Amino acid sequence: MNHKKDHQGEDASMSAGIDLENVVCDFGKFRAVDQVNVNIQPGEFFSFLGPSGCGKTTILRMISGFIEPTGGVIRIGGKDVRGQRPNQRPTALIFQNLALFPLMPVWENIAFGLEVRGVDKARRRAKADELLALVDLHDSAEKMVSQLSGGQKQRVAIARALAVEPSVMLLDEPLSALDLKLRQHMRAELRAIQKRTGVTFVYITHDQGEALAMSDRVGVMSQGKLQQVANPRDIYNTPVNGFVASFVGENNILTGDVVNPADGYAGLKTALGPFRARMDPTVKGTSVKLYVRPEHMRITETPASENSIPVTISEVAFEGNFISVQAMSETGMPFVAELRNDGASLVPAVGTKLHISFDAARAAILPDAAKVGA
Repeated sequence: MNHKKDHQGEDASMSAGIDLENVVCDFGKFRAVDQVNVNIQPGEFFSFLGPSGCGKTTILRMISGFIEPTGGVIRIGGKDVRGQRPNQRPTALIFQNLALFPLMPVWENIAFGLEVRGVDKARRRAKADELLALVDLHDSAEKMVSQLSGGQKQRVAIARALAVEPSVMLLDEPLSALDLKLRQHMRAELRAIQKRTGVTFVYITHDQGEALAMSDRVGVMSQGKLQQVANPRDIYNTPVNGFVASFVGENNILTGDVVNPADGYAGLKTALGPFRARMDPTVKGTSVKLYVRPEHMRITETPASENSIPVTISEVAFEGNFISVQAMSETGMPFVAELRNDGASLVPAVGTKLHISFDAARAAILPDAAKVGA
């Protein structure tokens, strides 16, 4: 454990990297985590993103020491932590419910971990005041927890975790109980605190917006498997499989048979006619899916030279910064396009017969997700 006093500034000595090597966790015959390999850098904000039951919280609990892996190795700061209890690890864990003490003033909540360690009251108070300033609550030391807003309670929980000077902060969906506006505000707050302290943050969420907005890198999980690890831009723009494409953002999906694969592209023969798109080299088999984002769809009065579908506009919804257009092909297949609300886009009327199209470079033929045991 590092007992360095100063939390200010990005200081690599305050943080530790985490290595997961072939980590497996079984609960009886159920495999919750399957052969996960990832290297989280010191001082990185890393998020595990995925639906309920995908294994992300189990990973967090293995890093913190509440669960031992069935197989594989977890290293924190280069040291194998197998057999170490949670209080022996250089980690601090923030749960969804925060678990603040309602009968203690804010500063005592923050300093509680130091009191357990035998630190005297004057030093506890000084550390609490320092951390209250860090999380922008310098005037709240004597308040009771019940007097705080949801966002302020969140910041107290973070300050309390930082008081024991962890090298790694573990956060299990800490913003899920907050309303949308406050969640968005707290994303920026959390990222700023992480930047100021330089502590490694490992964040668990099912909210793609949270993961993309805050993280240096994101690990997308499904059914115990780590599907892709990349920076947010690459996760969104170049997903490695259909699960990542579908879970992170919206998609129009076409199913068909691959024809003439060459030079990173392939044709797709479908019930709506032929299409062309980028094709991932790991795609196997002939019956596959093509994915294209709504914002990459164009709506025109005349057909495009390729990847064009005649449609009838079924719904137009104003969403503020963009306009969502629902359309139906002649075969009854639904499509959605997102148009920028910039005055330049054609905003069609419901019932209009038009064409929807996309560039081959903006669409991808992808394999399905990796499955447990596969």
